[in-house]
This record gives sequence, structure tokens and C-alpha cells, in this order.
Amino acid sequence: MKKSSFTHLFPKDPKEEAATDHLSTKSAKKAALVFFTLFFLLYLNYKPYESAPHQIASVTEYLFAIYRFIIVQTLGIVHEGGHGVCYILPCPQFIMIAMGTLFQWGFPLGIAYYYKKQGNRMAFLAGLFILGISMDHTAWYMSTAHEGAILFADKSFLGVDALHDFHYIFSTLGVLEYEALFSGLTKAAGHLLMVGALIGMFFGAFSNKN
Repeated sequence: MKKSSFTHLFPKDPKEEAATDHLSTKSAKKAALVFFTLFFLLYLNYKPYESAPHQIASVTEYLFAIYRFIIVQTLGIVHEGGHGVCYILPCPQFIMIAMGTLFQWGFPLGIAYYYKKQGNRMAFLAGLFILGISMDHTAWYMSTAHEGAILFADKSFLGVDALHDFHYIFSTLGVLEYEALFSGLTKAAGHLLMVGALIGMFFGAFSNKN
């Protein structure tokens, strides 16, 4: 008969147990690093928001096209959800329009914050990486503000003509002529977040700490 070790009588400290449960293994950390690094290189190569539609010529581009569809749909749902809050609550029009981008950035930031509080550093960095993607998408959206007050159906997530968020925001603030500056700064911030997250993942994957 197997002797009881009576370990159930000596429960772990809850804080220690929670921290242990949320730590990634070294193998998982390295796998995450490889995945996000390859993802970033493909992202820079195919520039999903800037490239004109064309015939897909390789397996990697086909796989990335699937990613593009998923990320655009996900960001679109979150973005429109931000506007939707103000369809329920009595928000001023400026706030209603700005809420789309605030939700689009706040969602991955909230995920990153959650995992930071849970002690899962790799998941925290993944959240920051996704925030960088979201900001890069916003930078592209900003760069089209000069095209007019209406976002036409072929570029709209909803598939119908709609008000262009950043044409309205920039025009209201009187900074439409600085569209390229704001777009460039947002794009740079997004890329810095992605690169910074990858650097953090690298040190996390090859650190001697558990």
C-alpha cells in the first residue's frame, strides 16, 4: 500500500502557488519567442494594411493572409464595440468617434495588464506585442484621413460607407494638415512596442530565472 505523504495537510502559500501556476516553462518561452519573431518578420514583409490587393504567390503569404483576415476582423469588432458603447450611453460625438480607437488600444493593453498582475511575463509581453499591431493598424487608418470625411465601403469593416474617424478627429482639432506626423509617430510607437516585446521575450526565454 502506498504510504500517504500528508502533503494535503501542508498547503502552499496562496501567493506562491498562484505565481508558480502562471510561470511559463522555458520551452514555452522559447516557442513563443520563435513564433512572435517569425510573425513580426512576415508582418514587415507583407505590410498587411498598406499593400494593394494582389495574387498570393507563396505558402507563407497565404498563411499570413489568413492572419490578416483574423486580425482585421478582431480589431474591427473591438473598434466598433467602442463606438457601440456610445450608442447606448449619451456620449458627445467626438467621444463616440474616439472610443473606437480607445477600445482598440485598450483591449490588448488590458490583457497585458491582467497577465502582468498574474505574474505571467511572456503573456504580458504578447499583449504588448498585439497592442503594437493595433497601433500600427491605427497609423494606417490615420494616414488615410486626407482622403475625405467618408470611409467608403471597400475599406470599412462594416462594408458600408461610414464617417472617417480620423478625418473628423483631426478636422475638429484643426490638425488635419499634420496627418502624416501623427500617423508616423503612431506607427513608430507600434513598431517600438513590438520590438521591445520581442527583446523582453528573448531575455525571458534565455534567462536563468524560472
